[in-house]
Formats: sequence, C-alpha cells, structure tokens
Amino acid sequence: MRSIRRGDTGPAVSEIRSILAGLELISSDEPDVFDEAVEDAVRAFQQGRGLGVDGLVGDETWGALDAARWRLGSRTLFHSVPDALVGEDVRALQERLLEMGYDTGRPDAIYGSRTARAVAQFQREVGLAPDGSCGPQTMKALRRLGRKVVGGRPQWLREAEAFRQSGPNLVGKTIVIDPGHGGGDDTGVVVPDGPLRWNEADLVFDLATRLEGRLAAAGMRVHLTRGPSPTAPMSGAERAALANSLGADLLISLHLDGQDSETAQGVATYHYGTGNGLSSTVGERLAALVQREIVVRTGMHDCRTHAKTWDLLRLTRMPTVRVDLGYLTSPHDREHLIDPAFREQIVEALLAAVQRMYFPVERDVPTGSIDVRQLRLALADRA
Repeated sequence: MRSIRRGDTGPAVSEIRSILAGLELISSDEPDVFDEAVEDAVRAFQQGRGLGVDGLVGDETWGALDAARWRLGSRTLFHSVPDALVGEDVRALQERLLEMGYDTGRPDAIYGSRTARAVAQFQREVGLAPDGSCGPQTMKALRRLGRKVVGGRPQWLREAEAFRQSGPNLVGKTIVIDPGHGGGDDTGVVVPDGPLRWNEADLVFDLATRLEGRLAAAGMRVHLTRGPSPTAPMSGAERAALANSLGADLLISLHLDGQDSETAQGVATYHYGTGNGLSSTVGERLAALVQREIVVRTGMHDCRTHAKTWDLLRLTRMPTVRVDLGYLTSPHDREHLIDPAFREQIVEALLAAVQRMYFPVERDVPTGSIDVRQLRLALADRA
C-alpha cells in the first residue's frame, strides 16, 4: 500500500490516531489529520518496536500498529487457519509461556500451531480442557502461576545450546544468503555516476554469489533467496519462509543503504530484538561478529549493531542478520563498493564471521585474525 504520511486525511488516519491514542503516544484521536504530532508519535512507536524510523505508516508499520492495539486478556486467542491471529497479546502470551517452561518457539506474535500446542500442554497440567485456546479460564490460571525457568530466557537458551552442540565444523551446515531487493522494478537504492548507473540489487547479488562460492568451498550447503533477474519482488516474510523451509542454520541478508546527505557512510548490522530488551542471543552474537570483521578488514565507518523487528529477522527460525554494507549515495562508500577487490574483502569478512560463530566462546580468536584461505585448504585436506 502507499505509505500514509504527514498531511494525509481519511479513515486510515483516524484509525492510526485511535491506536496511537490508545498507546498514549498522542493525547487525542482528534482531528482527522496526519499532523506533526502524529508523525512524532509514529516515529516514537517505530523506535520502540525496532522498526525503521521514518515517520511513515507503510505495510510493516501498519501491521505493527494493528498488532499493538491488543492486550493479553482482551480477547480469546486460538489457532486460526489459514489466517493466524497476530498481536502484542499473542507475543505477551508466548513470553509468559516461555518463562513457565513451555516451548512456543520464537515469540513472533503469531498464534500458530506451536503456540497452540504449548497452551494445550499448560492447560492439561493445570486441569483445564486442553483445547489450545486462551480464554478467561486459561488467563486466570496463567496469572495465578509463576515462572519456572530462571537464568535466562528459555527460547534463547535452547537456541544457544543447539548452536553449541552443532560443533565448530562448517561442513554440512546450511546457510541462506539473501541478496536484498531484486524482482520487477525493485532495484533498491539507485545512483547515477557519470555515464554509469549503480543499483543496490545488482551489487548485493554480486556479493551474494561471491559469498556463495566461498562458503560452498568451505563445505557449507548454500542457498540464495533469488537469482539475478527474479520476475517479482519477495517480501521479508516470503524470504523468511523460504529459509525456514530449507531448515537453514544461518541466514545473512545483504543490503546497501541510501541517504539524502552524501556524508552518511558506513556499515551497520541488524539482528532480531525489540525495544524492551528482548533479543536473540545467537543472532546478536552473529551480528557483532559480522560487524567487527567487516570494520576491521575494510576500514569502513562503524555504524554498530542494532535490534530490529523486521519480518525477515522476526519470522526466521534460525539466527538471522541483515547487513547494510555502506551507503551507495556516499561517494566515499560507493568508490569502494563498486571495486570488485573491495567486495572480496567484504566476502572474506563475512566468511570469517560465520566460522567464528561456530567456535566455542573459549576458543574464539581475535577479530581479523582468521585466514579464510585456510578454511578451503583444510577442507581439501579432509577430502
């Protein structure tokens, strides 16, 4: 849909104002106009939910606003097919069940079959009919009982332990590389440069294919989310579904950034996390390793790591990061990004980060010290 923005009016704006007022981000849901106060409230909402902060209400922000209106206990929750219930009340329920030791999977705010099974298990243990729905009686039981698991969030403990048990070897592990954008007219950031015209989709696809070759040479099973000229763009949710269907161990999404100011430059890495401190421990570690390796090996400006709730990060079942590998609109970054040799440096940094992910923490090595050429030599020796 077209993004709703400052100056707009109509029923959609009324709905947005009503939700923001309910969240106490604006003082009143009147008048029926997207004014400065609404724009500021939308920015505050986006910041708090780990969304891109632009003050516009596009598909992702609208979905988050629509989900945010629900509070746990304000409606009966149940598993609905094919359109699952989505909302902050679902996320709160998943968090509550995880704290009590029931496995709902990642708290993604979607009332799917795994959440329904966890609810049914809880109901069975407290003497309720195990129908998998969360109504008044189930809510009463939830409020009465305390948490069982201590020492960390159970889902992230399970994720970290599963990763530890998989061992340090890259051979046989599955990774999905996601070159951002592509398909139809979705070329991402486009910048004319003299007689040439550089676009994000082509450059990140080149990076993805280079990385695919290096990871495959190190023994990993590698899948790309798209080819060089896909017929239609894929949403973040579709890319996440593809990675989930492949049973991937890791997902790395590659992007470039753009900004009106040419002075904006540098690399940033994103992992799943919300504004209230909820974060994927393993995803956060992968983001930190990717960020540090790229900064040290390339000398790019460090824009740090950040927690976001974008669909690609939220809906994947494996540790996932999105890397914005510089600003194509920056003459400084662009000069490097269009250089194939520099893109090879980025690929080596990503390969080193992936290998370090599988090292036990006590056996980790200093950033920039892994000779990625040795990974292929070691594999050749084993063969």
